[in-house]
Amino acid sequence: MKSLLVANRGEIAVRVIRTAREMGVRTIAIYSELDRDALHVQLADEAWNVGPAPAAESYLNQPRVLQVAHESGAEAVHPGYGFLSENAVFAAAVADAGLIWVGPPASAIEAMGDKITSRRNAEAFGVPTVPGVTEPVTSVEEVRKLASEFGYPIAIKAAHGGGGKGLRVIQDDDGIEEGFEGARREADAYFSNASVYVEKYLEKPRHIEGQILFDTHGHGLFLGERDCSVQRRHQKLIEETPAPGMTERQRKALGKAALAAGRSCDYVNAGTVEFLLDRDGEFYFLEMNTRLQVEHTVTEMVTGIDLVEWQLRIARGEALTIDRVAPRGHAIEFRINAEDPFNNYMPSPGQVVEWEEPAGPGVRVDSWVKPQTSVTQYYDNLMAKLIVWGPDRSAAINRGRRALNEFKVQGVATTIPAHLAVLDHPEFIAGEHHTKWMEESVAIPAPTPGSAPSLPEDEALNRRDITVEVGGRRFSVAYWAPEPSAGGAGGVKRRRPKLSPNSGAANTDGVVTAPMQGTIVKIHVRAGSSVKAGDALCVLEAMKMENEVTTPNGGEVVDLRVETGDTVSPGQVIAIIK
Repeated sequence: MKSLLVANRGEIAVRVIRTAREMGVRTIAIYSELDRDALHVQLADEAWNVGPAPAAESYLNQPRVLQVAHESGAEAVHPGYGFLSENAVFAAAVADAGLIWVGPPASAIEAMGDKITSRRNAEAFGVPTVPGVTEPVTSVEEVRKLASEFGYPIAIKAAHGGGGKGLRVIQDDDGIEEGFEGARREADAYFSNASVYVEKYLEKPRHIEGQILFDTHGHGLFLGERDCSVQRRHQKLIEETPAPGMTERQRKALGKAALAAGRSCDYVNAGTVEFLLDRDGEFYFLEMNTRLQVEHTVTEMVTGIDLVEWQLRIARGEALTIDRVAPRGHAIEFRINAEDPFNNYMPSPGQVVEWEEPAGPGVRVDSWVKPQTSVTQYYDNLMAKLIVWGPDRSAAINRGRRALNEFKVQGVATTIPAHLAVLDHPEFIAGEHHTKWMEESVAIPAPTPGSAPSLPEDEALNRRDITVEVGGRRFSVAYWAPEPSAGGAGGVKRRRPKLSPNSGAANTDGVVTAPMQGTIVKIHVRAGSSVKAGDALCVLEAMKMENEVTTPNGGEVVDLRVETGDTVSPGQVIAIIK
């Protein structure tokens, strides 16, 4: 394997490129028109344009990605996570094209990508599963019958889903119809398959996952567990290893179950088996992620094993030479997302005007951002991962607190205040958190007001860099020119606006506006409808998340200005309530 195409963007593309280059592998990046100056593009040996900003027309455009692989002379394809990483059709197409797929075979992706099939496979190999059904449900009546059998709460889940997408938790009969419809709609939107199934929803479980490696010679290795219980909207925010409070007996049993789940589908390469741990200490198979996880970094920090390196080595046929893992210390990862924790974690796209990463002993930052980077609504809002290591959990928490306070970001809201609030919470310090804990128990202190950020407008920078494309391949060209005037039109200096941490759906005299750029995926009301304060008007999808736009006051909807499928801009009028 002498050349590798990285079929992704953002921090994971940067992560893969760095290890590949250390191994002497030529790296080939792909990018959309929005990402032409992104960090992964700059770090790769060469880069190719694969299409416009929407992912469906670029990073998910399978024929174009395969065309670039052919034209660039790539020998292998690494999909990262997200996008095409768990697409069995793409994995098969890569193999059929004579390229090396850095991941499990298409058959394993297909078997574990269908949550119903994966449950059956896991059960057949003795892996405990959550009580539920192994057949898709197709009607509200079926869901209601199963709810009476299992008892509330229940979970309606996308059969081909993950990451909280296509998941609805139902607490009583009244929520079944909306939950069933919402889960199917989201499953269809994200995974092009509306199939859903039902299982018992465990109260206050912990989310524990096992990292595994399998080579092509039948050898499997368990590299330890991770606790991913700090979540909101079923999206992970903080991950750590080892899992606090987990006994050696539990760890060995979970490792055995994780390897059994891998063998149930003839797994190869790196994978993660996710479990729910209930309050009695029993764990149940949840799903298997047939790719590298976002949080693989904490496992690397405590084991000293480069998982991307082993992905590449396994993909080129090497046998595992590690027969025993000896973890050392404790590691915690914080996902730095472009979300506003002071406004219900509303996505916060915009331009970054200040970006200063922490450093020092035991601190690692995987990112793709720099000053002037634009965080767009088109892609996932993960800006960086801050990973800290300490000799024990207490030291890692203290180091994380220090590093988070050093992390300086201006221009977009981030999850850093939420991370700091978690680290200061006595229940987290005691390891008593669970998957609903953050939403139920963590209060975030109000932000302190600050001045608007400024840019170094008076700095003399005479070098200019532009990007050109020849035959679809990207080249950077440097030239030198006089420094332009710092003033804009009319000689007025320009300054980036500071985003308010409380920006949201505005209401002035009954006018409800869009809180961000996004797409209307569902409308709950019609013109002439009567609404109460807090009622949902519509569902706005932005940065891969669905957000309900609600009315702050009651009255009559006298004007509804959007339809399903409309794209709206921040501040655009959605409805007028009289």
